[in-house]
Amino acid sequence: MQSEVKSGAESDALLVAAGIGGARIAHPLTLQRYVTRHFPDQENGRVIVIDPDGVLIADSTGSEHLGETYATPGRPELMRVLQTPEPTSEIRHSDTLRQDILVAAAPIIEETTFYGAVRVSELMGEVQDRVRRVIAGLAVIGLGALFAGLIVAFALAGSFSRPLTNLAAVAKRLGGGDLSARAETDQGASEIVQLARSFDDMADRLEATVKAQREFVANASHQLRTPLTGMKLRIEAAMAGAPSEEVRRQLEAADTEVDRLAGIVNRLLVMARRIEEGGPSEIDLDEAVHRALERWGERASRQGATLTAKGEGGRALGEQADLDQILDNLIDNAVAYAPGPVVIETGRADGRAFLAVVDVGPGIAADERRRVTDRFFRGRTAPKGGTGLGLAIVRELAEKWGGTVAVETADGGGTRIEVRLKAAT
Repeated sequence: MQSEVKSGAESDALLVAAGIGGARIAHPLTLQRYVTRHFPDQENGRVIVIDPDGVLIADSTGSEHLGETYATPGRPELMRVLQTPEPTSEIRHSDTLRQDILVAAAPIIEETTFYGAVRVSELMGEVQDRVRRVIAGLAVIGLGALFAGLIVAFALAGSFSRPLTNLAAVAKRLGGGDLSARAETDQGASEIVQLARSFDDMADRLEATVKAQREFVANASHQLRTPLTGMKLRIEAAMAGAPSEEVRRQLEAADTEVDRLAGIVNRLLVMARRIEEGGPSEIDLDEAVHRALERWGERASRQGATLTAKGEGGRALGEQADLDQILDNLIDNAVAYAPGPVVIETGRADGRAFLAVVDVGPGIAADERRRVTDRFFRGRTAPKGGTGLGLAIVRELAEKWGGTVAVETADGGGTRIEVRLKAAT
């Protein structure tokens, strides 16, 4: 899947290069107007043009950096396209954006004259969002086909009912996360058989798309672990023999950044993890909170926070490891944002079990509450060093077991983040 994404990006870069052509390169002002008009500045994408010397001559985000040398080691794709005028692409981390980006560069060539190069870049989060939109579209198509089939089944009778009942059961399994569910029926009216085959074709595409997206994230994360471990070992070895205190401080800062990157990799692995076979188990909320207090008590105290628990407890349906991860992320978020009293509440409401973490910090702006559980989103008051993944993981783990996450203002100020799960009977 990664090669297909990169190939598509290279095609986009070639199209942009063809649209610019050599004629516009000779007129910088006209070129800049063309780029900003056709590729306006967006949050998730950027188009730049460099001349044969690697100098920036057009930028879709504005003219602030025009005239700067952009073909630098920090942008290897530009150096490659200048050395070998051929399309090139890669997925790399942007220190400026602090996110992974997909970049593709293509030369601007007319006949035998090399005029420069175009680079098109896009956030990897946007690429993954497109995959999810495809999945959602396939799911809508499948549900529409199922609904149409059910109408036909109720209009007719007899031999229609059994295969449609089977198809409904398969759709329910598919909607519940069983991507291997298939109708596999050749009995009944020809229309029903065709519907089942179409449904199975849709399920095949859905399974392939979901697996490809998850495997891409998981494989990328796994492959990052080995070089990260090597970097950490080398830094620690260098720290042991640091010739001066200043060098040691710099190495300690590098070691901290490696740890932070390793944390991002681990969180990506959590989000890519598939739901294992088998149903949920019963979880004691009081016991889960007690373990969280033991894990976090000393660390929270060092950061100026005090942890307390209250509520009637209860039992929820899910997975113990997932609930521990939810509590860890919520407590980590509260302690980092709002050192001070932090309360962990448990109980039942509206027939569901809940746990909530309440802090007394500055709170979250109303326009940001709906987005704080999005991947890589960081609010205006977010402390430095975060990844924007903590609450996204909380939401995904809660939804994995049919739960919800609500972010609201706590009584007296601060933030209250509540996770509701199915209650054990």
